[in-house]
Amino acid sequence: MLPRPFKRAPLKVSTQPVERSHRVAGREVPLRIVENARARRLTLRIAPGGTGLRVTIPPGLSLREVERFLARHQGWLEERLKKLPHQPLVRPGIKIPLRGVPHLIMHEPSRRGTVETTMHDGQPALVVTGDRRHLPRRLADFLKREARRDIGMLVVRHTETVGRRAKAIRYRDTTSRWGSCTSDGTLSFSWRIMMAPPSVIDYLVAHEVAHLKEMNHGPRFWKLCEELCPDTERCKAWLKRNGTALQAIQFSE
Repeated sequence: MLPRPFKRAPLKVSTQPVERSHRVAGREVPLRIVENARARRLTLRIAPGGTGLRVTIPPGLSLREVERFLARHQGWLEERLKKLPHQPLVRPGIKIPLRGVPHLIMHEPSRRGTVETTMHDGQPALVVTGDRRHLPRRLADFLKREARRDIGMLVVRHTETVGRRAKAIRYRDTTSRWGSCTSDGTLSFSWRIMMAPPSVIDYLVAHEVAHLKEMNHGPRFWKLCEELCPDTERCKAWLKRNGTALQAIQFSE
């Protein structure tokens, strides 16, 4: 009697993250596969700027299933990566959005002062003075100042509505999330949100302020969020659709 052929069991992802690459849109993109005990399905995320991919999977899933999952989403990945800027470093001559409106970056090295908004040939522009080497940092500092002003006022308005006070407001350049709220009432926001339309900025602030009262994402949280920002669903969809491109813009050499 002939022995039965040996059948190899499919390789399973270990409990430690698996680091490999995935070819998409003509280039090799770093891929990180992470097992999560609470995951019930596979999820796929693109890192800001398209610098990498992350697949979160349920325990015990085989690498073969991960490969099939990626193959099913190949078209989606290519479309998303094509929309990202090819040369995202801010520099004179390109446009970046300010409150959702594209602004031309202009450099005037002979002038002194801070970044100014103006009109140039009928289109909005941001004039940056000083040494060219400091232009990206100056623009980042400008967005931070704008964030402190706009978001600060929105926090006051929304906290008065919910009857809760924020312990502190912090502004950071985060790549994993646009905002957060700690259990002690500290609110954090990515200053990059100033590149989004005003309604989206308002939604983000309303979202985090709602956490001061509901530290979860349950039905009562979303009900409160919509009371603070009636346009919640549309703004949430806009941020999900366009957020990666905003986070891809580089403000440092």
